[in-house]
Amino acid sequence: MAKDKQKNGGKAGTLEPDEAAGGEQHHAAKAHGRAARIDRSLPADRDALIALHADARARRAAAPLGSEAYRAAVDEIARIEIRIADVDRSATPPRG
Repeated sequence: MAKDKQKNGGKAGTLEPDEAAGGEQHHAAKAHGRAARIDRSLPADRDALIALHADARARRAAAPLGSEAYRAAVDEIARIEIRIADVDRSATPPRG
């Protein structure tokens, strides 16, 4: 695009909001990908989940990057974070 025909008053590197979102506005409420599956075998106690999360993070930090142990720790962290969100949503009043 010619310099004299740029959007945003000629400011290089800036995008309109709809351009930045790939042509559409981003909607935080829209589902992205597949729905998360909640691992109900994990405890329903937030403090216990936080402790499990810290342990999994320590295992991930100790594992070589890209190793099977690293990937297993990443998967466990994800499962724990999803369960924490589930527990927080079911709290009265909901957390976060």
